[in-house]
Amino acid sequence: MDTKVTGAGPTRPRHRTYQPDRRNVKHTLSKSQCIVGLQCHKALWLLKNRPWLRTFPCRARLAALSMGKEVGLFARRLFPGGVAVPFAQDVFGRMIKDTGRLLKDPSTGTIYEATFSADGVLCMVDILHRGEGGWEIYEVKGATDLKDVHLFDAAIQYHVLSTSGLRVSRVSIVHINKEYERVGAIDVHALFRMAEITTWVRANRRLVEEEVIKMRRSLDGGCPEVEIGAQCREPYECDFIAFCWKDLPEPSVFDLRGRGIDKFSLYRNGKVRFSDLDPGELNSNQIMQVEAELTGRRFINPGGIKAFLDSLHYPLCFLDFETFSEAIPPFDHTHPYEQIPFQYSIHCLESETSGLKHHEFLAEAGVDQREELARGLSSLIPDDACVVVYNMAFEKQVLVRLARLFPRYREKLLKISDNIVDLMVPFKRRYYYTREMKGSYSLKAVLPALLPGFGYEGMAIANGEDASNAYLMLKSVDDPEEALGIRRDLLEYCRLDTLALVRIVERLRETINRR
Repeated sequence: MDTKVTGAGPTRPRHRTYQPDRRNVKHTLSKSQCIVGLQCHKALWLLKNRPWLRTFPCRARLAALSMGKEVGLFARRLFPGGVAVPFAQDVFGRMIKDTGRLLKDPSTGTIYEATFSADGVLCMVDILHRGEGGWEIYEVKGATDLKDVHLFDAAIQYHVLSTSGLRVSRVSIVHINKEYERVGAIDVHALFRMAEITTWVRANRRLVEEEVIKMRRSLDGGCPEVEIGAQCREPYECDFIAFCWKDLPEPSVFDLRGRGIDKFSLYRNGKVRFSDLDPGELNSNQIMQVEAELTGRRFINPGGIKAFLDSLHYPLCFLDFETFSEAIPPFDHTHPYEQIPFQYSIHCLESETSGLKHHEFLAEAGVDQREELARGLSSLIPDDACVVVYNMAFEKQVLVRLARLFPRYREKLLKISDNIVDLMVPFKRRYYYTREMKGSYSLKAVLPALLPGFGYEGMAIANGEDASNAYLMLKSVDDPEEALGIRRDLLEYCRLDTLALVRIVERLRETINRR
């Protein structure tokens, strides 16, 4: 499916024989560095002059980068039979020469990672295809929609290739179609959508040139004075946040939770610490967060807590899922980035005096075991059970999808969903709030606040993203001992998630009984 992004009208592209640009430019930039510079000149300067100040990418970001590479490889199937320019780290001159040879060969129809340098900018094109009217640029993105930064990304490529003398007749962004449902082998033409942006990049080529000039000027002197702002996290989180934000007090206005305030406006007006803030500018939850931080006061609403506890009944089952998502749907009847369950933990109490029982399930790596997971849930959770979860929207979504996929278990799975009680409620409504929660009602904030020492610190897997990435990594682990260790870590983490729910309910009951 093609869509077009238009602009103020096209300019006529240059039509001449390809020649690498050999102008002497003081500051050579890669395309990725241009994207950094577009977001913040200070970040670009630091990247070029103080790269050691960067924060090393977290595991989640590294996983996203790996997923992006997979998307790029799949997108090549849209133009099969192409030639890939071999990657040569720090020897891009070789890649540029290889690209030049392929361009001169009339038998070359498609080039993957075609590499160019012009106007002091280096770029690699995901897919360069020889069309009837000239060469066509296809920039591949793992996103499910078109973003402004994608337009600029492709516009840089158009500028570089056109400056090199290449005739570019078409520029498109290839991105994921979130509506695609896999049935059988991947249909790449249904998996991807193409947004043609030729008119836009032609109309905005001068803008790209001007932005690159501004970036080079910013590199001529010392580190630019750029105040922290929204650009620190938009459109991407900057690698230098830890450096640029290091002088902020803890906590600062940026640690306030909730909406309704312009934190950067407060910061620019000198309201940085909690003690600087005017309660009249805050909502009730933010006022509570500030007061708890400044005074150490604990906020407890016995009536609210009791009403929540009265909604629970036996048998009590505490349930937690772990899921993963991939851009390329891995199984039949899955969509791009769908949350696919691969693990559950259940702790059960049949009565007030019964012992705590535990059940768990962890799918084999790369194997679709959703039906086994659904069958286990259906057999282990009684029809009349009160099912306690944390953030029920997530668990309900998983259960409803399983019910839709496996009609045999539909009635039981929907019954489980109907019987869910959300343990997040008393904390979201601030029936129980302490300074240690730092304005959050997430399980990872609530658990150590209520039960100091009982938490995830020191665990190999300490959050849902870690669990998802660890499970995905299992597919490429050859060492049986290493695989066994990862599975053990996954089971330990998910088991703690549901045991934490049990202990939180116990602590809430103790709180009420002491009053």
